[in-house]
Amino acid sequence: MSFSAVIFDFFGTLTPSTPAGIWDEHAARSASPLGIPMQQWRRALDESFPERATGALGDLSQTIRTLAQRCGIDPDDDALAAATAARLASQRELFVFRDDALDALEQLRSRGLRIGVLSDCTIELAETWPTLAIAPLVDAVVLSCQEGRRKPDPELFRQVARELETPTSECLYVGDGGGNELSGAAGQGMTAVMLRESDWADNDAHAREDSWPGPFLTTLSNVVSAVGDPPLITA
Repeated sequence: MSFSAVIFDFFGTLTPSTPAGIWDEHAARSASPLGIPMQQWRRALDESFPERATGALGDLSQTIRTLAQRCGIDPDDDALAAATAARLASQRELFVFRDDALDALEQLRSRGLRIGVLSDCTIELAETWPTLAIAPLVDAVVLSCQEGRRKPDPELFRQVARELETPTSECLYVGDGGGNELSGAAGQGMTAVMLRESDWADNDAHAREDSWPGPFLTTLSNVVSAVGDPPLITA
């Protein structure tokens, strides 16, 4: 069985893992203009992730206002603008790719494979995506905040395969296991492989499949070898 497409998770897969301390630091930046204690704001962000990841709270400014009100604060326009800017800036710091990410995608494309990205994410990534260096290398991007559903919803996996014009059986899915994505991909007929980089244990991920029994790779560069002829990972 050969592959026609490779689909990547975004956070912790194409990007380095994000430990809890970084999330705390970033929360502090957007909490400060609102006058909300960091831990209270971090809790509001964490608890609202299911809503934010499905776009249920609107654009970023609307999201910040709603969460501030849940914390008992009705911010004025200046405080809201400052908090929104701080949140967007801190999130964009996470959109930095692993050292071998761009090269791996370029090599996969040179071999004729189509590339997809499927991410559980909030509106900040959707707003920033067109400016990212990786965007021209990706044939189909499916973001939960735009689709109104999260992994492991079967429709997300079917949708990215449709946009890649590739049967799910010919798709290799690569992710760190957050959001039960590997089981979700496998359930739709994809070959799922865990990316278990050296920073894997540092990642503060949602519902990660730590006990994933299937195959795993240790670098994105290994993905290129895995889809060689013959492939090291087989369906």
